[in-house]
Amino acid sequence: MEISDVMRAKAAVISLAASLGLPVNDAIVLHNSNKLALRLTPADVFARVAPVGQEVARFEVDVAQRLAEVGSPVCSLEPRVEPDVYLCDGFVVTLWVYHEPVSGVLRSADYATALHQLHAGMRQVDLPSPRFTDRVTQAQEVVARPDRSPELAETDRVFLAATLAGLRHMIEERGAAEQLLHGEPHPGNVLNTGEGPLFIDFETCCRGPVEFDLAHVPEAVCAYYPNIDQDLLEDCRHLVLAVVAAWRWELDDEFPHRDFFRVAFLRVLREGPPWPTLDVVNARLTAS
Repeated sequence: MEISDVMRAKAAVISLAASLGLPVNDAIVLHNSNKLALRLTPADVFARVAPVGQEVARFEVDVAQRLAEVGSPVCSLEPRVEPDVYLCDGFVVTLWVYHEPVSGVLRSADYATALHQLHAGMRQVDLPSPRFTDRVTQAQEVVARPDRSPELAETDRVFLAATLAGLRHMIEERGAAEQLLHGEPHPGNVLNTGEGPLFIDFETCCRGPVEFDLAHVPEAVCAYYPNIDQDLLEDCRHLVLAVVAAWRWELDDEFPHRDFFRVAFLRVLREGPPWPTLDVVNARLTAS
């Protein structure tokens, strides 16, 4: 979000919290991208904020409630208020329990165990949800429409379109078992807490092979996850890189430093396999 929108969102969330009886006088920005993550103090509430029309907050709340009921390692909704989706001043707000992060690096084995437990819980949750291919379709639409990606060169447009279509076909042809997935269980969406790793951000949930989720996590984590189809994982990593590249070229994308990342992700795709994980790509690019 732009700074002016961040300030307006913070004021709106503080006002909302006060109306709900929560002791809040400040909102600390934890993460700012297309959406905003805030820590509300002194009540210690975690707030997720998005402009109206750019969210699937009700779906996220429903998924989180179901997963908490089956004991999955997820961040819970704030118990002091109704588990609801709140509208205020043009923003959609959901309120969650804030967990103080544990110092130190999250161990790969713990990350993998928590993700395996999350997937087991998701197999018990029966909710209508999009398929992973819907995300690919969205990326394909960005690439196919110059009005949505006006700065994407024609040669790159052709390259990305062919990459997305080819990988989608290859993965679907494998016929792998599918289930409800987190959708983006990368390190930014897992909290290292005193209760162990807890996952957040369930608006990205979709159905697909577990390898699609694993394509978002560090390689060391995959080493501890059981029964992975390595060839499918490589295809999914390739697909995720292509989807992220497409999103960075969308006209309305607000990802930080997106002008840098959109060019860099295309370069990674053109370099070819073996396909790096997102954390490796981001570290490599930010260091260059």
